[in-house]
Amino acid sequence: MAKRTAVIDIGSNSVRMVIYEKTSRFAFHLLYEEKSKVRISENAYLNNGELQEVPMQRTFDALHDFLQIAESFKTRKILCVATSALRDAPNKDKFLQKVKNKLQLNIKVISGEKEAYFGAIACANLLPQQTNALSIDIGGGSTELAYIDKDNVSHTMSLKLGTVRLKELYFDTGMIQDAIEFIDAALETIPNEKITTLIGIGGTFRAISSAIMQRENYPLNKIHAYTYRTKTFSKYIEKLLESDENGLSKLYIEPNRFDVIKPGALILQRLLKKLETKKIVTSGVGVREGVYLADLLRNSKHKFPHNYNTSVRYILDSHIPGKEYANQLSALSKKIFDLTAQYFNIDTLYRKNLSIAAKLYPAGRSIHFYSQNKHTYYLIQSALEYGFTHEDIMLIATLTRYAKNKLPSKMHLAKYAALLPEERVTKTLSYLLSLSIVLLSHRPRNIDFQLKLEGETLHVISSSPLYLAKEALSKLNCEHDSFKVVFN
Repeated sequence: MAKRTAVIDIGSNSVRMVIYEKTSRFAFHLLYEEKSKVRISENAYLNNGELQEVPMQRTFDALHDFLQIAESFKTRKILCVATSALRDAPNKDKFLQKVKNKLQLNIKVISGEKEAYFGAIACANLLPQQTNALSIDIGGGSTELAYIDKDNVSHTMSLKLGTVRLKELYFDTGMIQDAIEFIDAALETIPNEKITTLIGIGGTFRAISSAIMQRENYPLNKIHAYTYRTKTFSKYIEKLLESDENGLSKLYIEPNRFDVIKPGALILQRLLKKLETKKIVTSGVGVREGVYLADLLRNSKHKFPHNYNTSVRYILDSHIPGKEYANQLSALSKKIFDLTAQYFNIDTLYRKNLSIAAKLYPAGRSIHFYSQNKHTYYLIQSALEYGFTHEDIMLIATLTRYAKNKLPSKMHLAKYAALLPEERVTKTLSYLLSLSIVLLSHRPRNIDFQLKLEGETLHVISSSPLYLAKEALSKLNCEHDSFKVVFN
């Protein structure tokens, strides 16, 4: 059985556990997730940071159940970290010792800088590559920031700004102006750099992005890598801060966040006044993923190998047992693209997505042969999680859905118009994938034909009859009536 690791993160507001399963050396997927809003820091900030008995007991009970769940999944390793609430608590040793003695769980209290680093390496490895970006993780007791440039992380920072901390010290007593002054003073420590992208980590940020997705009728139900303009973000936060509970509901904020969403939004609003960002990127990953990756990639400087994608590899590992055909299909699709891209006037940036669509096309067959395309489409939409933009994901998924079939429907193209290339490009790429599948209808051990483009004709040169390919080709639709494929 593949190795399983549980990661537990004890935050000021919630305690969370994820269980990851490796499918090969660097490939993994989320097997299970659980969280409990124990709010271990409740009333601590009004008592000099001292953890209170009732919240500590809630947290202990949640950890007890988490460990039982981990045992049920036969996890081989448990990594447990605690952040701001325990970091700041004068009486933390009492809680740590109780957990160690009674639950045999060792909790590692990490520094604010380490917390910022974990969140940032998760973003650097599992989001589409960003340049000149700042990650921000607003927790219950602190806010962590780090600079990200491609896969490099630097300038990790931790500020004593958190949703629960601000709520108890300022918002519960209506001292909003004092909260603004407190936030601004803390943000003074951030260097005045021009940041292109703000990457948001954590529950506060995800709640705001999720709400904006709903307001915008966004077509893809995926929060990780959701990207939008800073202007949209700023306008929404302004409305949020002016709203009562009824207004928050209309803004798609969940009731369980009513008491802490405004402190978090205020931190973001004050930060945006200091920075000149152009876009917002939402991260579905954070400290827990960073802790896991630091362990998984401990011998490679916390970075995946060059041109490696863990989500693609996971789908291959789990759903395509024999990869020879998938690799052939990928190689052939790139060959056809290289020959025809100029003729069809298609940007070379689409070559990679066509290749991935070809490689993953057989995945749905492991679920049900007769509905392969449907299942591959769903797998890619949901499981092609890390390292891709939403535009990448939807194009790859669309190509597999209509592969060796009719061209993408007008209804589908209209629904995902905001994420797909122009109709001409999408349909042409769909045809190229279908053509690749058709030419390999006989499933050769090695590709036994050559391709040559002459004018508007693609010549398939082979000593084999390629009978099935010829038959299947007659059923394909191509938007370009003048383009021909002939067998020699």
